[in-house]
Amino acid sequence: MANRSVGRRLPYMRRQSPHHGLEFAGAASERNPQRPGACPGGFPYLAQQLLAGIPRIVWDMRLSTVILPVHRWGKGQETWRRAEDLGFHAAYTYDHLSWRSFRDGPWFGAVPTLTAAALVTQSMRLGTLVTSPNFRHPVTLAKELISLDDISGGRITLGIGAGGNGFDATALGQEAWTPRERADRFAEFTALLDRLLTEDAVSQRGTFYSADEARNIPGCVQRPRLPFAVAATGPRGLKLAARHGQAWVTTGDPKLFEEGTPEQSVAAIRRQAEKLGEACSEIGRDAAGLDRILLTGFTPDRSRPLESLDAFVDFAGRHRELGFTEIVIHWPIPDSDFAADQAVFEKIATEAAAQLR
Repeated sequence: MANRSVGRRLPYMRRQSPHHGLEFAGAASERNPQRPGACPGGFPYLAQQLLAGIPRIVWDMRLSTVILPVHRWGKGQETWRRAEDLGFHAAYTYDHLSWRSFRDGPWFGAVPTLTAAALVTQSMRLGTLVTSPNFRHPVTLAKELISLDDISGGRITLGIGAGGNGFDATALGQEAWTPRERADRFAEFTALLDRLLTEDAVSQRGTFYSADEARNIPGCVQRPRLPFAVAATGPRGLKLAARHGQAWVTTGDPKLFEEGTPEQSVAAIRRQAEKLGEACSEIGRDAAGLDRILLTGFTPDRSRPLESLDAFVDFAGRHRELGFTEIVIHWPIPDSDFAADQAVFEKIATEAAAQLR
C-alpha cells in the first residue's frame, strides 16, 4: 500500500506558527529513499540542512503551556482561548485517566479536550504531554490522531512516553508492568504508531500490539505524519527519540526532585542531552535536528521559576544553554502543586521571550 513520503510538509514549519514559516516537500524516508539526507525516522533533520548553501537557523526559545483537563468545558475553553491570546507557541494537556493529587476531582479526556480546543483556537499548536501505552492501543490512537490533526488544521504534536506505575497502569484491570516490560511495550507501540500514521494500510504482528489491514486514509494533514515529541531519560527511550522523534521531552532527573539542587539538575539534564546525541550518532542522525522540550515543575526548582519574571528568565536561560528550544510551564491551578500567581504567569508569557532572544 502507498505511504505518504511524497509531498510532505516539515513538522513545526506550518504557516500558522509564529516561529517557523518554511515549507518543504518531498523529503526522503526509509520507505522513500530516492532523496538523500533524511533522518532514520523518516523526516528531514531541518529544512535548511537539506538545502545546500543555506546556513542553519538558530530559533528563539519557544514558550508553551500545559493545561490540565480539570474544568468542565464551559470554563475550560476560556483558558485555552487565553493561552492563545497570550502568545504561547503551544498548549498541551496530560493524557491520563487521572493523575496523582487530582485523582479524586474532575478530570476529562485528552483527545476530546484537544478537539474542543482546536475549535476555539486558530494558530496555537496543540498536543499531549504525554500519551503512553498504559491505556492506549496504536490502531485506535492513530485514527483519533488523524482526525484530531484534521480538525485542528495540522496543529497537533503527540507527546509520547513509556508511562509509569500510577493509576493509569492498573485502571483497565491489568497488573502494573515492570520497568522492562514498559520499555518493551513503548518501543513496539511507537514503531507501530509511526507506521500507522504514515502508511495507508498496515498489517503487523507484534509481541504486544498488532494490526491487521488497519486503514488510515487520508492520513494526517502534516506530512508524512504529525510530529512525535518523545519523552525519555534512559538509554532505550533516548534511542526511540533519536529514531522516531521530531522532539525530545524531559522533566529532568526524577531522583533529584526531592533533595537535589538546581545545579545538580542542570548537570543531570546535560548528561541526558549528551546521551541523546550519542543515540543520534549511532544511527547517523544529527541531534541538532530534534527540538528539545523541557516540561517544568519536576526539577528541584519546583515552582520557583514562576515566582517572578526574572526568576523565570534565569531558569530558562540556563536550560537554553543546554540546547533546549521549548520550555513548557503549567497553567496555574490554585491550591495544587501547580499553584502560581496568575498575573506573574501572564507577565512571563508576554515578556519572557523578548529577554531570551
